[in-house]
Amino acid sequence: MPEAAGSDRVTSVQHSDFGRRVATRRQELGLDRQDLAERTGASAAYIAYVEEQAARPATGFVMRLADALGTTAQELRGGTFDRPPGMADGAREPEFLTLTEQECRDLLSTHGVGRIAAQLPRGPVLVPVNYSVTQEGCVAFRTQPGSSIEGMAGKEAAFEVDRVDDAMSEGWSVLLVGTVRPVTDADDARALADLAFTEPWAGGDRNRWLVLTPRQISGRRIRRRPGQG
Repeated sequence: MPEAAGSDRVTSVQHSDFGRRVATRRQELGLDRQDLAERTGASAAYIAYVEEQAARPATGFVMRLADALGTTAQELRGGTFDRPPGMADGAREPEFLTLTEQECRDLLSTHGVGRIAAQLPRGPVLVPVNYSVTQEGCVAFRTQPGSSIEGMAGKEAAFEVDRVDDAMSEGWSVLLVGTVRPVTDADDARALADLAFTEPWAGGDRNRWLVLTPRQISGRRIRRRPGQG
């Protein structure tokens, strides 16, 4: 049965990067399609069409979408993909906030991409990884046998995840410090595989699971002051 026009669910088959970016940004803001339709003067059915089909909206509508989503037309079109985040000018008189442990855990959420760093015999290593968060609040990730990440087992490491919004000159980061342990029990490894939301972006046979148990969690957020344009 076709999805209702106002539904907030994004179908598993999406036909354009533009539509995926619109849907992802909308969901980050906690909006459903009807909300976005009202902000842009369109119908919920057209928002669903933009998100799910290979739509090429007119420039004027793209600008309205970007404004409604608090971003830029260039960002929605993927024009900033090859640029590192944080190249926009900073906000005037921004707020710099220290996050509580619970706020850090909420931002860490249950899955995503972060960076794991440790001091190995050949020198410091910093590697991006797909990760999940266990029910115990530990960070789980997998790698290939013999990789530098596998070499972090038994060592103290730092894990960092962040988000930067160039359009709004805002962002946050969360840092965990703890010891990495290998997952040697086959049942535990299968449970972690079931918990994972995605396959590793790097592909390959990445079946060695490791878990970082945090002993220290900290985070920072930078944002525009309330009422600042």
